This record gives sequence, C-alpha cells and structure tokens, in this order.
Amino acid sequence: MTTAEQRLTMIYCLNPNCEKPLNPDGADFCHSCGTQLLPQLRSRYRIIQPLGGGGFGRTFLAEDEDKLNEHCVVKQLVPQVQGTSALHKATELFQEEARRLQQLGEHRQIPHLYAYFRHDNYLYLVQQFIQGQTLRQELREQGLFSEEKIWELLRELLPVLNFIHEHQVIHRDIKPENIIRRSSQSTREDLVLIDFGVAKQLTATSLEQTGTTIGSYGYAPMEQMKYGSAYPASDLFSLGVTCFHLLTGIHPSGLYMEHGYSWVMNWQQYLKSPISPRLEQVLDKLLQKDIEYRYQSADEVLQDLRQKRQPEVIPPEMTATLPPSDISLTSSVFPSVPITIVQPRNQWKKSLLIGSTITLLGLGGLIYYWQNFGLTSILIGHSGDVNSLAFNSLGTTLASGSDDKTIKLWNLKSRKEIRTLKGHKGIIYSVAISPDGQTLVSGSDDNAAKVWNLKTGQEIRTIEAHSSLINSVTITPDGQKVASGSYDKTIKIWDLNTGQEILTLKGHTGNILSVAISPNGQRLASASADRTMKVWNLNTGKVVLTLKGHEADVNALAISPNGQLLVSASDDWTIKLWNLNTGKELRTFKGHSADVNAVAFSPDGEKITTGSDDNTVIIWNLSTGQKIRTFQGHTSEVFAVTFSPDGKTLVSGSKDKTIKIWQTP
Repeated sequence: MTTAEQRLTMIYCLNPNCEKPLNPDGADFCHSCGTQLLPQLRSRYRIIQPLGGGGFGRTFLAEDEDKLNEHCVVKQLVPQVQGTSALHKATELFQEEARRLQQLGEHRQIPHLYAYFRHDNYLYLVQQFIQGQTLRQELREQGLFSEEKIWELLRELLPVLNFIHEHQVIHRDIKPENIIRRSSQSTREDLVLIDFGVAKQLTATSLEQTGTTIGSYGYAPMEQMKYGSAYPASDLFSLGVTCFHLLTGIHPSGLYMEHGYSWVMNWQQYLKSPISPRLEQVLDKLLQKDIEYRYQSADEVLQDLRQKRQPEVIPPEMTATLPPSDISLTSSVFPSVPITIVQPRNQWKKSLLIGSTITLLGLGGLIYYWQNFGLTSILIGHSGDVNSLAFNSLGTTLASGSDDKTIKLWNLKSRKEIRTLKGHKGIIYSVAISPDGQTLVSGSDDNAAKVWNLKTGQEIRTIEAHSSLINSVTITPDGQKVASGSYDKTIKIWDLNTGQEILTLKGHTGNILSVAISPNGQRLASASADRTMKVWNLNTGKVVLTLKGHEADVNALAISPNGQLLVSASDDWTIKLWNLNTGKELRTFKGHSADVNAVAFSPDGEKITTGSDDNTVIIWNLSTGQKIRTFQGHTSEVFAVTFSPDGKTLVSGSKDKTIKIWQTP
C-alpha cells in the first residue's frame, strides 16, 4: 500500500499541538493527544494531508464528499500569537480572507470560496484546490525565467490585479509563492493568484489611516512595511519584485535586510543576462521606491504594454543598415526588409572586427536586442513551440513540427513558407523526410503518425498503432521502413508504403523520447525517460546493447554518419559520446546550464550541435569535447537542432515559436 493510500485510510487529528496527528481509520480519539477525532469536518470534508502552516493557521488538502471526493483546501485558524488583541486581529484577518474570496472568487484566476464555519473553537475556511506549481517551485525546478516568461506573467496577472483593485481590494502579499501556474490537460495554463489572507479592503478612511504592517520582507514596498498603508501601486511594486526574483533567482528579502530599499534604485546590476530596454523600463517604473513615481494602476501598466513605442533616435555614426541579402526577417506578415543595426559606437566597431550581427527589431511595439554570431534569418509563422526540424536530402526544403498542430514546409533559399500541413489533432513532436525527398512522416500526441506527400502536401495515410503520444519518428536509409517511439514505452517498425506494422520493440521501462537508425539500416538506437539507451538489431528486434550513464531522462540521440558513434542528450545537462559497437562511453560534454533537449551530428561527423532549456545552441568539437561556438538569440527553450546536408547551415527551433538559421563556423 502506498503512502497516499495509507493516508486515505487514516484520520488526521485537528489539534494544532498534536505531535503525531495520523490515526487509524475508525479510531474515536487521537492515540497521541487524546483529542476526539472527526472522520469528516461538517460531515463533508475529509482531511488528507497538511499542505503548510504559518502565523495565522494551517492548510490541509481535503476531499469534498458532496462533490464526488473532489479535492479542496481547508484552512484552520491557529494563530501563533499571544494576547487578546493579537488573537482578535488574526481572527479578523481570517474572516476578511473569507469575505474577499467570496467577493472575488468568480474570477477564473482566483480560488473560489466553498465554505466558512466554526468548529470546536477553531475557524475553518474551505476553498478551491488549484492543481499546479507555484512560481517559486517553477523557478527552483526550471531555473531563471526568460524575458518571454516575464512578459507572459505580466500579461496574465495584471488583469487579475486590475479586477481585485476595481473591487477595492489590495492583496498586499504578491510573491512567487502566491502565484500558481494551473496544470491543465489543454495547452492553456493560467496563473492563479492565491492567499488573500492579508488582503485589505480599500476604503476612503483606510487611505487616510495607517494600518497593520503586513507583507513579506523584500516584496512589500516601504509604505506598506513602514506605515501599514496599502494602495494598488503597492501591489504593483510587489509584482515588480516578483519579476526581479524570477529573472535573477535572488530572494529580495536578503537585499532588504542588507540594504533596505536602496537596492531598488540599482536593481539592474543583479540581472544574470540582459533584458530588452522596454522590459527594463516597465520594471523600473514598477520598482520605484517612492509611490508617486510608480505605476498607479494595473490598467496603466497594461496600456504601457500595448503601446507601440518608437525606437530612440540614435546618431548616424552609431547606426548601420544591412540589405536583405545579409539578414532577413521572414514570415507571411513581415517580408524581408533591411534591418537597422543599433549599438553603442565602441561595441559596433568591435562587432565589425569579430564578424557578429547585432539587430534591433521593432515589431508590434516590442524591441529585441541580439548580439548573434552567424544568425542569418528568422522564420516566423508557427503559433506554438517548434519541436522538430528536418531537411530534405538536397537541403532545399525544411520541415518544422509545432505545438500549433501543424507542419510547415519552408524554402531554405528564399526563407519563405511553402505550405502548411494540417490534419493532426495534437501537438507535432517529430518530423522526418524520406531519403528520396518525396515523403514526410510526422508523430503527434494524438497517438498517430501520418504520412504526407511532400510535394503536394496531401496526407497519404494515418498510422494508429501506439496507445500514447508519439515523441519521435525516423525513416530507414532505404526509405522502406519507419520507426516510431512512444510514451507507451514501445518502438514500432512499420512499412512506409503500406502502413503495416512489422515489429514492436519492448524493453524500456520509461517513455521513449528519441529513436535513430544507423546509416546501414541494421541497427536502431532508442533513448528513454528510464535514463538508458538501447541498441537494437532492426531485423530481429533483439536488444544488442543497453547504455547507462546519464542521471536523468535521455531526451535525444543521434548516430554518426559513419555509423560508429552515438551521442545522447539529457536532462542532467550533459551530452555523452558512445561507441555504438561496444557501448563504451567515450566522452561527456559539459557546458549547458539546463536540460539538453536536442542533438545532431554535422554531415562530416566532426562536430555535434545541441539545443537546451538555457535558450542556447552550441556547436562542439567531437574530438576534443570543446565548444566551437555558442549561439544566443532564442528567448526561450531550444527544442530542435539540425545541420543542412552541406553542413554550412544550422537550424534551431524553440519554444519562442521561431526557427533561427545560423551560418556555421
């Protein structure tokens, strides 16, 4: 029986001073403290486990019997305070939280209030359980937020703040721990604002009187911590500090204790990587120490986000313009146009010497600064993450698969979209093109693989052999067979011409994340979430080798052009090189600062390239294990990388919905 199952068969003692609150089902009194036990609060809510506690109470995960045992959150008021006035204040705040939730809970991004009652001299509040992670947990598990994620945070949370402020409520405790990214089966994941325990009703009198000093050190502005006053601009300051924390990983309470609020004046010095001037301007206004210089309303910030800004006027000697032949922006909306390169004079001269490209793009009011070595084009067209890329054998056509459920075909010479293939009902995780360039195969989370006519874009057939999503597809060198790896932990080999299943390979204990076939078509390599790779005899379906060495999921692998080497990329931030014949580990490549999602060999077999959650693409020397070049330009995780057949071009696809084309060194 699992720990979770054991908890469901036990009763939790609600005495806050009980040291061993878990009791066997059926007990009438706590075996530890002797308190009478309640199988269900109000004959309805069954406590499952504690979620946390603080100065004003404890929080539990519970089941609501009246809602088919749906999960909910039960808060118990247990103030750790002394004195009648302190207890009265804690009770008042707890009651106010219930009122605020009742008032605001109709908003999708605020938890609903289900009940508020007293039992055995304790107050209880029951509210909606939000399934997901707090942004603090997300920061800890996924690393620093990118600029794109900060923009998304502002766009999602500002309307919520605008809503509560219009209802005359100030939250007063906005921080990463109080923002949950709601988990969802769909592609939409809302940010939910929680914990209204210190929320304050904004009234005419409260603007004139000081209140109780409540908030979190470092997140709350001076007027709130020093004087107990709270305004809409106070919440906006806390939102700005939240963005600062997520961008830098630095907990603001430490800065508060060390420097007071003087650190806010120079907050940019703590950034780990540059951000755009526009985001810096927005955050700087949110983080103003003096409230009169701050944004005064969430709507004011939203208007600033929507406003199209013109680039600053820069002296002619600090600018240069490149023609479309040197760098272009390609999409159905923005044609190839000259792009003005803007940079301080000393950096611009240095850039000319080292051959870099510095671009400023003003699209929809957003300004991006990039210093990229070798970036030649950006393909824009997908409305979702770009997960997979594949060239035809001539290198003239590029295929891309995306979260937007489409496959796009691009003309590499003109950098323009040829057509969009539609038919999958889910995310496209993998695409592969046959050696003769006539056929494309795609794998999706709709559990199906599809075969397409690459020339016409017509769907030829659908293969529905897997019981879970297909994460990887590849085609044999003779163009006769397809291998597909799935989350159902199997690899299937099927006939490309008929769609008939030939073999099912079983042996992994985790999801199959990548498959690759050797140049002679005799062996297949697979990578899995079970942290291993297997090499199979493609004719017999038998395992030849099992490779172990990674300490986390193995996300991708590739076989060298001569068929002798295998490279693997993992969530442990490393890439490993293996002898495909013996299974011996030859080298470990280290340099990424986050999960490595994609890997590919150069056509000459002398280099590999990798893409990572750290937003970078790296080219490595296979013989020495050293970095040859790091490409920085994506604003989010890189999910796909591939070389063109002639090795002169490198292409990467990202969560930022773009495809970037780089000139290789």
